[in-house]
Amino acid sequence: MAGWGSGLIGVIIFSGSLPATRVAVSDFSPLFLTSARAVIAALLGAALLLALRQSRPAAGDLLSLALVALGVVVGFPLLTALALQHITSAHSIVFIGLLPLVTAIFGVLRGGERPKPAFWLFSGLGSAMVVGYAATSGIEVSMTGDLLMIGAIVACGLGYAEGAKLSRSLGGWQVISWALILSLPPMAVIALATLPHTWHRIAGLSWIGLAYVSVFSMLIGFVFWYRGLAVGGIAGVGQLQLLQPFFGLLLAAGLLHEQVSGMMFVTTLAVVLCVAGARRYAR
Repeated sequence: MAGWGSGLIGVIIFSGSLPATRVAVSDFSPLFLTSARAVIAALLGAALLLALRQSRPAAGDLLSLALVALGVVVGFPLLTALALQHITSAHSIVFIGLLPLVTAIFGVLRGGERPKPAFWLFSGLGSAMVVGYAATSGIEVSMTGDLLMIGAIVACGLGYAEGAKLSRSLGGWQVISWALILSLPPMAVIALATLPHTWHRIAGLSWIGLAYVSVFSMLIGFVFWYRGLAVGGIAGVGQLQLLQPFFGLLLAAGLLHEQVSGMMFVTTLAVVLCVAGARRYAR
């Protein structure tokens, strides 16, 4: 239960990522937002590593750290920021329904996990419910935005599974901190090259969005999430992401005043049952 509790906190924190990104890209370019959030989080992570005198990762860990950085520091933030220029945050959140299944697949490929056959039934059913809702609820299809979100989900699933595997030996917050530091040089260059031409026209909400995705989405959320995946299992705890649309849609409706239908909530409640079933057969 410790792993599932920690994972749930991580999911709740991540639920604000897409609405916050949607707000921030109204004034910041996707490239600047992606690189700036990475730079800010990397500096915070480096301060933690120095303050707590953490040892450097082994040379054999560098490839895994690079995959984590590619997946969750660069890939997912950039692709979602680009996608949110074409679709609403409520629309993009629906794609999170695919993330648990993708994470579980990478958990098998990279983490060596072997869930029971019934797990795949519940996981696939939960994902199908979310995706099926998107196909039948009248959400406007954007080929560009949807393809970018699919790419983001694949990158994120890889980064989650790889980071969880490494967290078993290195520690959860250490993994994301070192991955951020590894990506700091190129991200700093991109941030400087894509600085906004003017600062006084940037709205306060955009600054809040940047702050949230930098501190919470890029660092604090991973402290809980990687610990949850490492302790409770990548495939099993990863199913908690099916709840992320529920929390995210509440935020999208409350903060961004985006339309959220009753069917969205009905679908999400059905997904909760799938999470419970998947948890039972995850190991």
